[in-house]
Amino acid sequence: MTNNSETPLDGPSLSKRSFLKGSAAALGLAGLPLFARGAAAQTGTQGVVSGCHWGVFYGIVEDGRAVEFKPWEKDPQPSPQLPGVMDSLYSESRIRYPMVRRAWLEQGPGADPDGRGAGDFVRVSWEQAIELVANEIVRVRETYGQQALFAGSYGWKSPGKIHNCQTLLRRMLNLTGSYTNSSGDYSTGAAQVILPYVSGSLEVYEQCTTWNNLAENCELMVFWGCNPLNNSQISWQVADHGAWPGIARMKDAGTPVICIDPVRTETCEELNGEWIAPRPQTDVAMMLGIAHTLYEEGLHDQAFLDRYTAGFDKFLPYLLGENDGTPKTADWAAEICGLPADTLRDLARRFASKRTMLALGYSTQRQHHGEQVHWMLITLAAMLGQIGLPGGGYGLSYHYSSGGSPTHTTPILKAVDDASGQSTEGAAWLAGGGAVSIPVSRFVETLLNPGKTMQFNGHEIELPLIKMAYWVGGNPFSHQQDRNEMLRAWRELDTFIVHDVQWTASARHADIVLPATTSYERNDIEQVGDYALSHIVPMKQIVEPVFEARSDFDIFADIAEKLGQGYAYTQGLTEMDWIRKIYEAAKIESRAKGMEMPVFDVFWDSNKPLAFPVAEVQEDFVRHADFREDPLLNALGTASGKFELYSVAIERYGYDDCPPHATWMEPIERLDGPDTKYPLHLAANHPQMRLHSQLCGTVNRESYQIAEREPCWMNPADAEQRGLSDGDVVRVFNDRGQMLAGLKITDEIMPGVVRINEGGWFDPENPRQIGSLCAYGDVNILTTGIATSKLAQGNCGHTGVAEVERYDGPLPKVTVFSQPSA
Repeated sequence: MTNNSETPLDGPSLSKRSFLKGSAAALGLAGLPLFARGAAAQTGTQGVVSGCHWGVFYGIVEDGRAVEFKPWEKDPQPSPQLPGVMDSLYSESRIRYPMVRRAWLEQGPGADPDGRGAGDFVRVSWEQAIELVANEIVRVRETYGQQALFAGSYGWKSPGKIHNCQTLLRRMLNLTGSYTNSSGDYSTGAAQVILPYVSGSLEVYEQCTTWNNLAENCELMVFWGCNPLNNSQISWQVADHGAWPGIARMKDAGTPVICIDPVRTETCEELNGEWIAPRPQTDVAMMLGIAHTLYEEGLHDQAFLDRYTAGFDKFLPYLLGENDGTPKTADWAAEICGLPADTLRDLARRFASKRTMLALGYSTQRQHHGEQVHWMLITLAAMLGQIGLPGGGYGLSYHYSSGGSPTHTTPILKAVDDASGQSTEGAAWLAGGGAVSIPVSRFVETLLNPGKTMQFNGHEIELPLIKMAYWVGGNPFSHQQDRNEMLRAWRELDTFIVHDVQWTASARHADIVLPATTSYERNDIEQVGDYALSHIVPMKQIVEPVFEARSDFDIFADIAEKLGQGYAYTQGLTEMDWIRKIYEAAKIESRAKGMEMPVFDVFWDSNKPLAFPVAEVQEDFVRHADFREDPLLNALGTASGKFELYSVAIERYGYDDCPPHATWMEPIERLDGPDTKYPLHLAANHPQMRLHSQLCGTVNRESYQIAEREPCWMNPADAEQRGLSDGDVVRVFNDRGQMLAGLKITDEIMPGVVRINEGGWFDPENPRQIGSLCAYGDVNILTTGIATSKLAQGNCGHTGVAEVERYDGPLPKVTVFSQPSA
């Protein structure tokens, strides 16, 4: 047999007889030992196969220690972040033992809340830690009620169908009582609420027209706040990096590209795109100016609007200014977005004359009134009339997890459930459950306002009293905005419990900290590619757990046992029992699709990913093609079955901050806004060398830090105006907070905007002082914590303005990447 790097699985023509014969040629199982030879498949230089958010890789181990994470040979673009992935095992910031904050341990829950983050911890045994956690769960529920326990929020937990720590937390809590849950996420908080009204589904996590189809048919590709060649390094499951060959096909085809962004992105650079940089947060005004030109010049597709949309006639008076006296002309839009009116008119004509794909990124809706951006883009796409045509329309996932990679014919791996009785398939963090649920980014508001009534998506929520927060697989002291308001809210908690692998700011602000294993210290199983689903990969344990780390599954099993639900939690199954059970269920589903997967032991011992075929129809998939072909038979999930450019349902809600059609509304603050106090917009972009805050505490930081701080990108004109030089340590500040950063002067960012990547670890100079200077560079000190609107209550992670000045004082030491005192 040849030594290929994957285990292919033939399509429907594969017979059971040929499988039983064990013919590698018939099966295409090159490199997979049909009759397992156990651990022998793991020896030699290849290493142990596993997978992570950054892709499939092989762990090379010497003397029990991982020495290299080697990319899988079939990865088209291995992530340069893999050295940090390995270093997450051994970095100085690794949590080594169960730890309890001294004041909480000695004085009880709620003691010295100002001391959270100061680093005074006491090491305890696992037995004592489990006892403390179980007792506190009982105390909080009995004292304040079930809703007083908050089950954390969504976060980029490890991939894998067993060790989804957020599901496991809810599993333990559902079996032993109840809790306050959360809905939505920080990535698409506004879009995922508005889009069901507009296009009938969540859509931001659904498949786009494939890259293959774009390369053949698209005549103008527009990346609007969308950067696949950075963001698709990672995936929610195991990354397939399909965006890279997709972009390469576009480049080979010579497709003209426009990139609308305050930053000249990697994608723009690779495709030699035309860079257009409007003022941030003015996308809706810009789109309206383009739409007005389309209508005034008769370039819109009225036939498409009549057949496939509802409500354009009610949107049109707003566009033309008939109901407010302000026509949304290109000249009007130019005053807001800062681009020449002729540029907007030219874009309208080019969009209409070419087969145009509008690819929108999530960042555009993480702003005040963010619901309007996706709504207006779909309105614009509907006016162009190309939705459902090859190479045209719009796509909302090209930057996320390699959206646009063709979907393979594959079974879907089920996962350990949360024991709520509700399905957790798909976007698992969107699942319901719990005594009450709050919008995910409104946790701080909830802590500060128990009993307050909040509007959310057409109904009211009474905010619960919460006294305990239990967080796993997420980092609230990174992803939540307005850090100092958050610190004030955290004073209201009696107890904050965190499982993590490293001493993030969230762990440092916890009362009980439990060291969890990384994916590389346990076994699991996962699929490759959120959209491609091209392989099933055995996520094999590479090394033994370091120090006293334990898997979340085992930790929660012990807590459940203490609370009398141990067997209900584990069902008497071990880690490998669960993996086998999940695989065998997929094997049955695969057989129903006309394929035959290897028996489990053969798959596991092969030490290789198992490949699945892709059909030609999936290679050429076009988003909304079925709807375009027959809008009655394939009606959308909206009230009318069509794209709703005016929503009667939203009109009934009567929200003053979310009208019934796409509308330009001034954000609370923006670059050159009418009431904006500070002169520079903060672009809190996705980082290039970490996943949000993950890997910030690893060697990867050495590749980008400046003067041991998070970088702050600035245009040369802005730097010259402030007398700043490349490499300076600067103070970035506004009324919400202050932080230090290392200055990077570059013409890759537009004037008036500074870029500080989200995910830098919060490191207050004086943890007991709210408003203290952050020594490392957490941009969410500066962003606003308000909601997008009453409809979605999403986060506004891209709403923020600030000023930058040279920092001439003594530089505070960065301490967040080291062990706290104990």
